[in-house]
Order: sequence, then C-alpha cells, then structure tokens
Amino acid sequence: MCRARSACGDRRRREARVNDIRYQDRVAAGRRLAGELAPYAGRPNLLVLALPRGGVPVAYEVAQALNAPLDIFLVRKLGVPGHEELAMGAIASGGIRVLNHEVLRHVHVPPAVIDAAAERELRELERRERAYRDDRPEPVIQGRTIILVDDGLATGSTMRAAVAAIHSQHPAQLVVAVPVAARETCAMFRGQVDDVVCPVTPDPFYAVGMWYLDFAQTTDDEVRGLLARARLRHPASAAPEA
Repeated sequence: MCRARSACGDRRRREARVNDIRYQDRVAAGRRLAGELAPYAGRPNLLVLALPRGGVPVAYEVAQALNAPLDIFLVRKLGVPGHEELAMGAIASGGIRVLNHEVLRHVHVPPAVIDAAAERELRELERRERAYRDDRPEPVIQGRTIILVDDGLATGSTMRAAVAAIHSQHPAQLVVAVPVAARETCAMFRGQVDDVVCPVTPDPFYAVGMWYLDFAQTTDDEVRGLLARARLRHPASAAPEA
C-alpha cells in the first residue's frame, strides 16, 4: 500500500509506462523490428540470422517482411555457478568464447569452472545444431549483409559471442537487431557492428522478459517449424548470389 498520494501516483505512472512499452509476444516484437529494418529490404545477399531459441520467432517476422532467407546462429550463455541467470560469458559456433569481465571482476570463478561450464554448453550447442539444422550446411556469411536477431539484450554476452564469430567469417555488413535492449548494451554494440537497431531501450531495464506480456519459452519444435516455413520461401539460402 502507498503511504502517500504522490507515491501512489508515481507508481501508477511507472506501471502505465511499462505497459505502454511492452510487446504482446515475440511475433509482435518481430513485426515492430521489421518495420525499423525496412531500409534493408531488397538488398542483394541479405541473410537474417536468429539466435535460438527466443530469437527465432522474432527473426522469422523480420525475414518475411524483408523477403530474406532465415537461418540460425548458435550461441550459449555461460552462467555464473549458482546464479545461472547472470552471464559470465558465452560460446558460439566456430569455437568462439567471450567472457564478461565486468561480471568476473565481481564474482570470482576459477578458470577450471569456466572451462567446465563451456564444455557443458558446447554439448548443448552441438545438440541444437543437429536438432535444428539436420544435415543442411551452414549458411555462407562471407560477403553478405547479415542481420543478427535476438528477442532482447540485457548484458549482451551471447550477442557479443555471435558478433565475434560472425566477424571472423567476413560479412559485407553486420547489423545487430533486437526489439528491446538495455540502453547501455545497445550503445556498446554501436562500435562493434555496422548498424544497431533497438527500437525500445527502457531505463531502468531490469530484464528482457519484463517487456513482453507473453514471454513463454520457445520450444525446439517451434524453432524447427519456423525454419521449415522459411525454407519454403527461400530454399537455396546456403550460398550468396554471384
């Protein structure tokens, strides 16, 4: 209960602001993000890459709107032992590992523990690679405009790992695109990629899930289904145009 009328009013205004910003679900977020990315529609050698699992329904809407092929790029967060929601780093396809040194300055984690966490997450990354891709080849990234999509950014550890791994494959352009992000995280990527699209950057941020009315976990079956539907529109997306 509020102890003062002004406090009650402030709380109601904060709650109203949060509700005005929130997305209904990842589909609605993807459609909003697609509108922000409209200048990229029709570009040659455009490829939308999603970070599974939550980034896939967002990226599907983006790919549909831009008439671009959709694929996945696998990244796994390395959680602090006992506080797994706090990212101490991430690993990505291609053997890339990125550590969050700001977190590690405050939480001492021995190198052996970090290595063990990376090994566990590598097994899950490989499982998802098999589950989502089957025997299809990984898409060619070199020389393409890549739009890298997730459902939101908090610390940005998983996205940083993905950015590092994709840069190593020499895209023509790399765009980070998310429906919602912490303002400082969104700003951090501006010096790392060619473009950053974050339509909503609330402050304070709290967590990605707070900015969705429906933030139910995306399942493996949903990921496979969306990728299959995307391949019907762009069956030959593994290689760029000449």
